[in-house]
Amino acid sequence: MEVPKKLVTTVSGCADDALTGLVACNPGLRLLQGHRVVLRNDLAAIRGRVAVLSGGGSGHEPAHAGYVGKGMLTGVVAGAVFASPSVGSVLTAIRAVTQAGAAGVLLIVKNYTGDRLNFGMALERARAEGTDVRMVVVGDDCAFTKPGKAGRRGICGTVLIHKVAGALAEAGASLDEIEKKVMAATKVMGTLGLSLSPCSIPGSKPSFQLAADEMELGLGIHGEAGVRRMKVLPADKAVETMLKHMTDPSSASHLSLAPGSSVVLVVNNLGGLSCLELGIVAGAAVRCLENRGVSIARALVGSFMTALEMAGVSLTLMLVDEELVRLIDAKTTAMAWPNLLAGLATTRREEIPAPVEGPKKPQDEAGTGPGVVRVQRVLERVCSTLLDMQDKLNELDRGAGDGDCGHTHARAAQAIREWMRARPPPSAPGQLLSALADVVLEHMGGSSGVLYGLFLTAAARSLRSRSDFPAWADAMDAGIEAMQRYGGAAPGDRTMLDSLFAAAQALHSLRNPSANLLQVLAAAVQSAEAAAEATRHMEAAAGRASYVHSSRLEQPDPGAVAVAAVLGAVLEGLRDTPQ
Repeated sequence: MEVPKKLVTTVSGCADDALTGLVACNPGLRLLQGHRVVLRNDLAAIRGRVAVLSGGGSGHEPAHAGYVGKGMLTGVVAGAVFASPSVGSVLTAIRAVTQAGAAGVLLIVKNYTGDRLNFGMALERARAEGTDVRMVVVGDDCAFTKPGKAGRRGICGTVLIHKVAGALAEAGASLDEIEKKVMAATKVMGTLGLSLSPCSIPGSKPSFQLAADEMELGLGIHGEAGVRRMKVLPADKAVETMLKHMTDPSSASHLSLAPGSSVVLVVNNLGGLSCLELGIVAGAAVRCLENRGVSIARALVGSFMTALEMAGVSLTLMLVDEELVRLIDAKTTAMAWPNLLAGLATTRREEIPAPVEGPKKPQDEAGTGPGVVRVQRVLERVCSTLLDMQDKLNELDRGAGDGDCGHTHARAAQAIREWMRARPPPSAPGQLLSALADVVLEHMGGSSGVLYGLFLTAAARSLRSRSDFPAWADAMDAGIEAMQRYGGAAPGDRTMLDSLFAAAQALHSLRNPSANLLQVLAAAVQSAEAAAEATRHMEAAAGRASYVHSSRLEQPDPGAVAVAAVLGAVLEGLRDTPQ
């Protein structure tokens, strides 16, 4: 097993460097000289108020220093990665806030042996110096049904305790009152994690391994073992499994969650989960809680307490009353606390009605007669061609793009087929191209969908009032001009425009009064195919391929190949259809 790559300057200095960078970017923070301690820069403002300190190992960013600020933590003490901070640094932080005039100090500590020992020892020494210091130990983990002597681990719910304590301190509450209310809050809270991958301390191998089709329930934030490995589940099923485990009455560490309860929900990225997945999990969590009759007073979604690069998520639930919600809503300058609007989280939010299209004009109605049959046969030939070459286009696209050119064109083909099944297409050329533009813009996706939409929309305008052969040549030119104006490509840039431009030059022969449509179109197809093949030797100057070195572009451009194929299908469809 290899040591994973990390973007650090030195392995030994990564915790210090991370804090230095955070403080450099936040004028509200200061480092305590000679210690891995971050404090508010306005310590004078805490005179007469309780100071709230927390901390623990690094590697959980933005915890802990991201929560230092007015209305939240007064300061934090950081250890090395996944290691408790020293007694000396904790004691120095207590002395710093005491000398600034704090009316007592509250330590918020996650339930890990090292943190309890080091913060506890510092507390005893500070008390010996005459300081009024209290310590609240947070154990919110719901993983183990029968927690051992060590008790429940402290994980992401600790961030909510930071917020509650900081808001109370900012409001001027006494140390006794803060300690009492914070202790009560810790007892109505639960968290559970789910991981798809391990994490690794800089310079070390991953802490464990998971098979490609496995996920683990109940991991700790240092990569400690969870309670169950299982096959990877869809997000909604994974969330249901998590909430069921968290609230199972047979578990000694469960959270009692009755219908009618009100909660604050935290959907926490453990470090390596994409924001897209996080949003999916958040929606599933809200939906699942609503189905249980639970009201989500507030929902926080983001990275709050991570485990380095672990790809996973944790869910935290805190049962709340009006006072706790007010404390969660209270203002803070802590940079990692989200800027939330007050209000319930719900999947039942009323949607904004989409604008209603105006009544269709008579000329927009579906056509009838032999012209419609011809259009249907031509379009069906185009669709079947694109579906047949889906894999080929994907393969061509892998060298320079993300390998989805075939999928994109197949989506357009399927959408056109469904559109034709729903109603006969218009036979008037301008209306037909305009309607096709709507279909590809709605269903095709990607830049190709927009480019085809631009082409068809501009071409349709040229065919609005006439449909003779010269009008088709004009329409081709108008479509290409629109693509160039907005897409920025030109012939020779190794794009779909190369095939279109070559075909357009051949279609100029339609302006000749004696032009034969099929002959001219056959010449246009040959020109498009030759141009598509020629892109194999071109330097890409536009589109995604322009970011790839030319030595890696050994295949013709997939967009140009697709255009040539579409034109070829149109020709075949017209040949097979009586004129």
